[in-house]
Amino acid sequence: MSDTANNPNRKSWLTVQPESDFPIQNIPFGVFLTRDDVITIGTRIGDTAIDLGALHQLGYFNEIPLTDDIFLQDTLNDFISDGKKTWRLVRNRIAEIFDIKNETLKNNEEHRKIVLFGLDEIEMQLPVQIGDYTDFYSSKEHATNVGTMFRDPDNALLPNWLHIPVGYHGRSSSIVPSGIPIHRPKGQTMPAGATEPVFGPSKLVDFELEMAFITTDANQLGEPIPIEEAEDYIFGMVLFNDWSARDIQKWEYVPLGPFLAKNFASSVSPWIVTLDALEPFRVEGPKQDPQPLPYLIHEGKKSFDINLQVDVTPENGEPLTVTNSNFKHMYWNMAQQLTHHTINGCKVNSGDMMGSGTISGPTPDSYGSMLELSWRGEKPIKMKDGTERKFINDGDTVTMRGYCKNDNVRIGFGEVSNKLLPPYNPNNPKKVKK
Repeated sequence: MSDTANNPNRKSWLTVQPESDFPIQNIPFGVFLTRDDVITIGTRIGDTAIDLGALHQLGYFNEIPLTDDIFLQDTLNDFISDGKKTWRLVRNRIAEIFDIKNETLKNNEEHRKIVLFGLDEIEMQLPVQIGDYTDFYSSKEHATNVGTMFRDPDNALLPNWLHIPVGYHGRSSSIVPSGIPIHRPKGQTMPAGATEPVFGPSKLVDFELEMAFITTDANQLGEPIPIEEAEDYIFGMVLFNDWSARDIQKWEYVPLGPFLAKNFASSVSPWIVTLDALEPFRVEGPKQDPQPLPYLIHEGKKSFDINLQVDVTPENGEPLTVTNSNFKHMYWNMAQQLTHHTINGCKVNSGDMMGSGTISGPTPDSYGSMLELSWRGEKPIKMKDGTERKFINDGDTVTMRGYCKNDNVRIGFGEVSNKLLPPYNPNNPKKVKK
């Protein structure tokens, strides 16, 4: 079935600014609370949010096999479970409805009032119920930088790194959407020169520039997913800030890896951009040497040219762009990650989230964490107000953006932006919206 939504010549009767992340060729999916306090599944074109639940009830998805309540839920999980054929049918139909040549909804003022919302009239929610979350470690530059800092510069990569997409199973309970503030975590650390650990707030809170992909129901327990089919089970992608407490991590990560240093918070952009929308931006990934084992060898372009940017904004200050990177730098691609994840028969469900791992490019201005940008704090970054940052301070807001662009169209992800608050104080708790 063809993907007509990607037609680069298509225009919408909704207003779309030239540099918008959300032209009619994007059609991402998300969940939002409306001005009437109703949670619905929706999409976005330009700066207009579209209530897909209302659109479905009004008959605009006739002849597409959808249950009556598919868009009247508070997560996308069931819709994602319907599979790639249904996702494509729905995207194509949305593109038709909002095409500048189609006047059916455009000329129906009553329906437009029900279906369309300004961005100031909605509140974005977490788009899926995340049952399981896996974080990979798939940027060769990032792994080399970290290995150089903390181990042997001549043997920065561990022996398995060039043979498997290294990952760990994380937690999903503290993954939040953009806009939710994050408290500085507490935990054990081992200060330099000390002989006993101490307990207290982390002093080295960091961001990690990542992307994540969302899966559909992919397999039965015991059934591997072959690499040729892996992308059929990937619904789409989001920006992902995998917050990290470096001092807690240093003390705890041997022998079993990250724990409290990672499970206090991760943040996602609220609109899921489908793999279909990203199709025009496929590129070759880095050359893999040595050649992976046969089950990880693939044909065709499996990487994507996604420009990524991170800003740090001090409280009451101006934002500073601290890194510009690109998803195409990832050594292990999503198809390889999902295939490796299931090669042992691990079951993957609708709404599962897989983080890419920190995305660092080949140059210092493309590193994906403060750990690398300030090189363990040895090279502080000067903010526009004259203050310096080795890591993230209380009151700082970290904002990540991502987009693809060619001669015909720009497809973006919006942003994931979250403020770091002081440690939680039970005597003076700040209410965090859900």
